[in-house]
Amino acid sequence: MRVLGLDPGLQTTGYAVLEVTEGRATICEAGVIRSSVERVAADMAPRLLVLYDALVEIITQWKPETIAVEQLYAHYDHPRTAILMEHARGCYFLAGAQAGVTVMSYPSTRVKKLVTGHGRATKEQMQYAIMRELNLGQLPEPHDVADALAVALCHAHMLGSIGNAASSSTGINTSALFDDD
Repeated sequence: MRVLGLDPGLQTTGYAVLEVTEGRATICEAGVIRSSVERVAADMAPRLLVLYDALVEIITQWKPETIAVEQLYAHYDHPRTAILMEHARGCYFLAGAQAGVTVMSYPSTRVKKLVTGHGRATKEQMQYAIMRELNLGQLPEPHDVADALAVALCHAHMLGSIGNAASSSTGINTSALFDDD
């Protein structure tokens, strides 16, 4: 099974393609999509086009079976930010739908709890946990990549493709799969 994990961002989107075979996840590719070097609010449409085109290219190259997207957490004090971020998520869902790929969405607290055991883990805790879980020689950088790897890993665990809740020897908190934290 191949999963494309996405950590949404209007300026920087983390992505990670995981190949899951025989209960283990291997990184095929991971990186970031940058919609612009300079942020200009009036340039929303071109920025969304860059995100969309880059994602279509990744989907075409890696042919994932599923796209796993981290849900956005928006603070009520910043509703405009949430609305702008949802534009980017719309691009991800559209690209997946047009390619015939299932798109799933997971709350960040569920992803964090699964990977670190704590639903409010910091970016650094996520990076260390992903380094441990995927046996990486160094921290995944930037944190957007670690988050994309985490959401892809979360999806694989949700499907039961990795590990076993009763005999998992990893640090993955499989009880978090069905918690609403």
